[in-house]
Amino acid sequence: MSKAVSALDGVTFDGFAKVEETGLRGMITVRGDLASKEMAAAVKAATGAEMPVQRKITSGDKGAVAWMSPDELLVVVDYDAANATVATLTDALKGSHALVANVSDARAVFRLSGDSRRDVLAKLAPVDFSKYAFGAGDIRRSRIAQVSAAVWGNDDGSFEVICFRSVAQYVFDVLQVSAQPGGEVGFH
Repeated sequence: MSKAVSALDGVTFDGFAKVEETGLRGMITVRGDLASKEMAAAVKAATGAEMPVQRKITSGDKGAVAWMSPDELLVVVDYDAANATVATLTDALKGSHALVANVSDARAVFRLSGDSRRDVLAKLAPVDFSKYAFGAGDIRRSRIAQVSAAVWGNDDGSFEVICFRSVAQYVFDVLQVSAQPGGEVGFH
């Protein structure tokens, strides 16, 4: 059996913000009735987190849960826990109209940190990344330059960017270019 590796092997760039690939991450797409008590119980059992409201991400002792659309969640866990979490969710949602799929190996994740991290994102996505509009626990699905991505704010002030693994190099490259000195837009 081959060893799982992240899309870009932990690549980093230090400019006026730091861009770093975070490595392997367990990610599970869950689709179904987000308002159902079965879904809330399944999410709680799998992650310890409460159900997120629209455009939010919540955390528990075993993982995080992000609202992705009116009928879709992204469950984020340790990479090695993804298959067990899929089994927990599948079992808890048995009898419900739901889909649970492990998408871990189809995604790449980058962290943006530093004083100008908001500037990097503001140059690439049509989202208000000012500190008044986007903070810890917020998530948006949008575009990073020409590709689909999701961005959420962490408690430490950093941001996570999730994209498809197939475009990881492109996303890293545009984040790197946007983080080069001289391009701040004033979102410190």
